[in-house]
This record gives sequence, structure tokens and C-alpha cells, in this order.
Amino acid sequence: MLKFILVCVLFFAKIACFEFIFKPGPLIPASRGEVWPKPQHQDALDDGFFTLLPSFFQFNSVGTTCTILNEALLRYRNLILFNSRRIKEIYFKVRTCYESSDSNFLGYLTSFEIDLTGPCSDEELPSLEMIEEYELTLSSSTRKLSSSTIWGILRGLETFSQLIYLTEDHSCHRVESTHIHDYPRFAHRGLLLDTSRHYHSKDNIFKLLDAMSYHKLNVFHWHITDDYSFPYVSKTFPQLSEKGAFHPTLWVYDQNFVKEVQKYAQRRGIRVMVEFDTPGHTLSWGLGQPDLLTACYDVPQLEWGPINPTRNSTYAFMFKLLDEIKSVFKDKYTHLGGDEVDFSCWKSNPEVNQFMVENGIEGDYVALQSYYIQKIINYVDSLNMSTVVWEEVFTNGVTLPKSTVVHVWISTNPKTTLNQVTEAGHPAILSSYWYLDQLNTGGDWLKFYNADPHDFPGTDEQKSLVIGGEACMWSEVVDDNNLESRIWPRASVAAEKFWSPPDSIKTEMEELWPIASRLQEQTCRMN
Repeated sequence: MLKFILVCVLFFAKIACFEFIFKPGPLIPASRGEVWPKPQHQDALDDGFFTLLPSFFQFNSVGTTCTILNEALLRYRNLILFNSRRIKEIYFKVRTCYESSDSNFLGYLTSFEIDLTGPCSDEELPSLEMIEEYELTLSSSTRKLSSSTIWGILRGLETFSQLIYLTEDHSCHRVESTHIHDYPRFAHRGLLLDTSRHYHSKDNIFKLLDAMSYHKLNVFHWHITDDYSFPYVSKTFPQLSEKGAFHPTLWVYDQNFVKEVQKYAQRRGIRVMVEFDTPGHTLSWGLGQPDLLTACYDVPQLEWGPINPTRNSTYAFMFKLLDEIKSVFKDKYTHLGGDEVDFSCWKSNPEVNQFMVENGIEGDYVALQSYYIQKIINYVDSLNMSTVVWEEVFTNGVTLPKSTVVHVWISTNPKTTLNQVTEAGHPAILSSYWYLDQLNTGGDWLKFYNADPHDFPGTDEQKSLVIGGEACMWSEVVDDNNLESRIWPRASVAAEKFWSPPDSIKTEMEELWPIASRLQEQTCRMN
């Protein structure tokens, strides 16, 4: 008992945990109608509230319309309607909601205006440059969501759905009178999913995209292949998945599914950024592509190593694969990887070492990796593709186009790396602090708040080059059975760090209670 009290006091700071030890119910009661992630600006207009009648409620589109918008309005109406019915089915018998006697009652909310003031095309893709700003007003005179873009409308619809809460007696659905002006702090707010170490089902990927939209995350970083398996079905090189996937037909992602994922994500304002990581992390590639990998000589437990960078056939293969990647994956950015290259097999291979002697880089295996990456970068640049690379590509001295985004992930000294990357004029993404595979027992969400993409010794101009961050779900010990519970609600914290104003979160951190209470409510929503 004493140990429990001590943990509570240390973890929740000023929260009096011991008050709840002898009371039923949750340690941290959920808030009601609080928005996640926290908006940039929110003001209570007065003490008034509306009562929402889900069965009679409708969205009223008064501006530009398109299929993306119409689908979103239907989706959110169904979400509100389903959640309302589900709550009542589980917790109480349906009762009639009477609130007109309350002096703060502003009326029944049966409709809400949606005003998309700018153009909307069903073919438009979400992008790094997209505008997600919106304005939402609920008052006695105005009940409207407005934005100049469909992406802002999508973010505002999510906010509106979260403003609805159940009264304490479980009889009415309320919405407080409020005004919100909201926009993201960072343009790139991502979640990485590794689908190579364990295969993740198509249904779970769609559910993941739904959950991302509930948090205003806007980049699905699809780490689609790795040493363990090659589940992507290439039309140019079908043997890669036929021999490299865990199963050649059941546990693969064909191009029809890739297309479905991109459309599903687009409808929710989410980019799909694919990663094909080379020259390391490619053992599964070698099963379907002979002579691609480097043979190992007298290296314990290793028969094959990274891609062999000395052969012309390597680049012929890679260039054709990159051509296909550009045609299949529609986002402007492709992640080329470039991390964790084990030099053991290169060091042991006579062919590789002879090549290095002939090219004046004898014994310099970092230079050999740079030679490979430079050729890949140059070709991708010729295709007019924008690229993201892991930080080792930058720190190893590869000559990168200024537009290349450097993805900082190593936890030992990310502040120094961010300073170096941005000082060199490159955009940066930070993930070092938000590795979801690293789980501490007892709940570890708090540590994800104790980091910030701008926390490094750079100038304001350098910090403007940090375009955002990503939470990373590597799948060594994660599959369909525990994917959701590993990601959420821990990634919820990262989503708030990427969207919300840092000062407001810092203020809440002084007490912890408001954040814990809001996180509890967001968890309830997802459940």
C-alpha cells in the first residue's frame, strides 16, 4: 500500500492519488467534452450549452462540396449516432432528455453548418504544404465550422465530434458554447508502422488510419519491407514477395490494396509515405533477387549481408524498382531508409574490397555506403521525387539535395544531430523520443511529453526547418493481437506534442491532472 501511494505521489506530482485508493471508479476520472489534441485557441463564450439529439442531428453544408466532404459528413454523423446509441445500450436505459428548465440551456442542436470556402477536388492529395486551419463557433447566434480547405474541415469535424459529452446522469448529450481557432504546430505529424517483422492485416491498417484521424495525425509512414519479409507485391519483380513474404498470397500487400490504403487515407487527410529501406535491412529481398546481396566469408551466423554496392546489376534493379515505387505510391515523399548498415560482410568479401581499392576508398566502408546512397539519391532526384532518409545518411557525409528530409531517430544525442542537420539547411523530422516498441510497465505516456522537436540549440531559422515528428511502432513483438494496445493511447501524447501549442501543455504539466483526465476521455472515445 505504501509503495502504491509513493508511486502515485512521484508520478502524478501534485495529484492526491491517495484520495482515490478507498473510492470506487477510475484513479483519474475522464474529462467531458475536451478536445484532443488540445486546440491552439479555445474560448468559452459563456456558460451556455446545447443539447444534441443524435437521431435528429444533421450537418448542413453551405459552401463548396465534393465527395470527400460528403463522405466525411456521413462518416461523422454515423460516428456520433453510433457512439450515442452504444453508450446508452451499455450503461443505461434510454431516457428522455429534458433540460429546458436549466437557465444555461441554449436549445437543441439539430444541425451544424459546414462552410468550405475554398475549392475541393476529389483527386487532391494531402501534402506537406496542405492547410489544416479551421474555425468552429457554437453560440446562440452561430453554429458553424469553416475552413478554406477540405483538410481543415476534416480536422474541425473531428474536433466537433469530441465536444459532445454525456451528462452525469447519462440522460443527455451536451455541447458547450465555445469558439475554436485551430491549426497544427507542425506540418508533418506521423505514425510509423513496420509491416515486415510481423504482418499486419488489412483491417488493422484501416483501423489504424481511423485512429490516426481521431488524433489529427497526417502521415502514415509505411515501413513496408525489412530483413524479415517482403510483403509488397511488385509487378516489376513479383518474385520478391513470392519468395520473400511470410506467405506468397495470404500475407502480402498487392497493388490493389496499396491503392485502397491511399484512398482511405486521403479521405481522412492522411498522407501515405512508403519506406523501402536499403542497403541494409534487405535480407528478405535476396530470396527473390539473386546476386543482389553481399556474400559473407567467415562471418559468424551470417551468410548474406547488405545489398552489394559494387555491381551494375544492383543499380539496374534498384532503378527499375524506384520507377515502380514512384508510379504506385502517390505522395511526393519516399523514405529511402539508409540506417543500421552492418559492414561485416562487406569487410569479408574479396569482390567488395577489390572494388574499394580500385575506387580509392580502401578500408572506408562508410564511404562505400555513401557511394551506394549517392547513386540512389541522384537517380531519385532525376525522377523529381522528394526523399526522406534516416540520419546516418547525413552523418556519413552523403551529398544530399537541400530538400532531402533527414529523419533523426538515434536516442543518444538527438539535439546535436538536429542542430547539425538544420545548420546544413535540411528539413528534419524527429522520432528519437517516441519509440512505441519501448514499453515500460505501469504506463509510460508521461515520458512522451518530456521532449520537444524544437528542444535543441539552434536559431529560430533552424527550428523552422523542423517540419515535425513521428511516433514509431516497430513490430518485433507486435502483431494483430496487440497492435492497438501498444500504440494507443501512448501515441496520443505524441500527436498532441505535434499539434498543440507547447505553452498550454507545459501549463497543464505543472499539475498533470488536466492531461491525465483528458487522456482518459480520449481513451474512452477510442474504446
